[in-house]
This record gives sequence, structure tokens and C-alpha cells, in this order.
Amino acid sequence: MPTYPRAAALLVVPALLLAACADGGSTATDKARAAGGASGDCITDFRPDEDYFPVKTEVRHAENFTLRYEKSYQVLTVKEPYPKGRPESYVLVRCGAPKPDLKGALADAPQITTPISSLFSASTTHLPLLTETDTLGVLSGVANAAFVSSAEVRDRVRDGKVVEYARDRSIDAEKVIAAKPDVLMTQGTDDPQYPKLRQAGIAVVANAEWLEPTPLGRAEWVKAMAALTGAEKRADEVFDRIENDYRAVAAKAAKAGKPVKVLPGGMYQGTWNMASGGSYMGRLIKDAGGTYPWAGDKGTGNLQLSFEAVYAKGGDAPVWLVGEQWKSLTEAAKADRRYTRLDAVESGEVWTNTKAQRPGGGNDFYERGVLRPDLVLADLFAILHPERAKDHSFTFYARIPNP
Repeated sequence: MPTYPRAAALLVVPALLLAACADGGSTATDKARAAGGASGDCITDFRPDEDYFPVKTEVRHAENFTLRYEKSYQVLTVKEPYPKGRPESYVLVRCGAPKPDLKGALADAPQITTPISSLFSASTTHLPLLTETDTLGVLSGVANAAFVSSAEVRDRVRDGKVVEYARDRSIDAEKVIAAKPDVLMTQGTDDPQYPKLRQAGIAVVANAEWLEPTPLGRAEWVKAMAALTGAEKRADEVFDRIENDYRAVAAKAAKAGKPVKVLPGGMYQGTWNMASGGSYMGRLIKDAGGTYPWAGDKGTGNLQLSFEAVYAKGGDAPVWLVGEQWKSLTEAAKADRRYTRLDAVESGEVWTNTKAQRPGGGNDFYERGVLRPDLVLADLFAILHPERAKDHSFTFYARIPNP
């Protein structure tokens, strides 16, 4: 899977931990607030029987992480930090509380003081988790700014508040160690530099939202980020709004009548990459009131098919959804002459998710779109049911002109 950005997954953000807060002082809280971190004070008079987490987040859709609450710390567990990886747990200790003496499976788990004050991010998908919860101030590093869509983040890079640490797709371990971030958040892949960073005392926290098969499951990772920044209340509000808006569009699609046949994907190096029915994109198409010949496949990844196989079953689809930066359908024909045989090309109903793509390569569909599946679904609903969304303003999708 590509690293910066992923084809369907994005740059993830590592964060730095409030080590200075471990002694119970208030300085770390001030740092977190100044950085844009969480609300609430550090504990100044610790009582072991008191519950210091009055706001407790409930995880309803995500399957790849859990949050467990104790009185003065949380346990964040990522079940599959990268494909086939073993579960990883992180003990998130409230600022001012003593570090717990843990046994068993958590004996060697990293203990991170929260709210954190600095974060290095390996994926652009993390950035909306910060901007939408008003905690962008903790961001101090991104892997490669060229793939960042957010104007706010680009401004912070320009002003020297955020550094790049993997511009050539290889982590500069010395640069990360010198910066001493509290946390480096991964993009859901493993890296040979991570052990070196851990040995230097930097907490490496996995974010593997791209392994979630459902749109709302991916979006709910805003709660995992909020556990680090202390913005749980705000994250719950953000996610509840997204969930409600997503369900509202899906309900309209369910009443729209017979599902519209769609053709997703395209050719790459001689093979058509087709979303499985149980995949992220497969779920979006279904919830938007669409269907396609492989919608019944229960896999969560992509199917590798020949053009002939795709054309035989899906060549008559009236709508084609692609991820190409074609300026016209003439460019599509140049990419592969066989595309001209598709009904959607003949009728001009070819839509690309690159409307919000920047010249440097960053595509907001793979950045903000991960947190905002409600906006993605609204675009797809308008494409498939234009008569029911005449006033829709597209966020991520655009029709490719047919000269």
C-alpha cells in the first residue's frame, strides 16, 4: 500500500506526550492549552478513588480500536496496528496522576501523559481529527507537507510550527528524536525506524483506521485521537453530527427506488482494481443507493480483474466512479482505448473524486473525506439520484468533461 498518501488510506499523525505533567504540576496543562490541546486542569490533589474521566467515550462503529476507562487513566488498544500485526495497548495517564503500577499484558505498555502537547503525524487522515476538535495546536510534525490539503496545516508548516520528517518517504529518525515529540502516530503500517524511536523514549501510537471496512468506523477514529488530546467531549459532538448526517442521506437513498448500477475503479498496470462489496467504497455505494456486479462479494479489500471481466458484467453501468485527474474523457481514452466502450463514457457520466486535489498531490477526499463520510455520501447520492439533489454543491466529486 502506498505511503504518502495511500490510495485509500492516508497520512497518520504521531503525537508528543506530556511527560512534564507526571509530577502533578500545572505547567503541562498550560502547555497543552497553549498548543490547542484539551480542556480541564491537571490533577493537583490526587485521590485514588476519584474518577477523573467524567466524559467517557463510547465506540459504536470502529472495530479496530477500543477505549477502556480506569479512574485516572485510559487504555487505548489497537487490535491490528498494521496488517497481520499483533494488538498494541497504550496507557493514557491523566496529567497529575501517578503512573499506575500495572501487571500482566499492560506491564510493558507505553504510558503516555495526557493531554499531549505535541504530535508527529504520518498520515494526512489525522489532520481533520485535530482541526475538527480544535486541537491542531498539538501538531508539530508531518511526514510530507506536499500531500497536505488543509490550508491551516500548510500555514503552520510555512510558519515553521510544523516540520517535515519523511519528505522522501523514509523517516528521518534523528530529526524526530531531536524534536522529542510526545507521540508519533503511525499510518497503520510498520516501519523499521519505529524501534529506534521507541528506544529514544518517543511513544509510537498506531492509527490503522484504513483497516476499518465501514465509513463510520473510519470516522470514529476521531475518538482515539481525542483520547490523546483530551478533546473527548468535542470529538463526541463532531462524530454524532457526522453519524446523524450520514444516516439522513442513507435514509433518503433507501427511499429513492431501485439501486442505480455503478462501475467503480479503473485499470492500473493492466488490472482493474474493483472494490469488494464489503469494502469501504462498497458500503458507500450501497448506502448512496447504488449497486454493482461485485456488491455481493463480502471481502473488505480490492478485487483484481481483467478489463474483459469488468466489461462483461459492468460495461453497461450508466455511471462510472474513478479516481483519476483526467481533464476530459479524451484523456481517459488515451489512458486505455477500451474505456471508450463503456456506456458511462459514451453518455458522459464519468465522475472523479479529485475535485479537491492540490497540484502537489494532496487530495482532500483522502484527508477530510475519511472523517467526513457524510459529505462523501452526499456527493454520491447526488451523482446517482440527481433529480433528488438538484441544489447539491459537490465537495469531493466532479464530472469529467466530455468534449
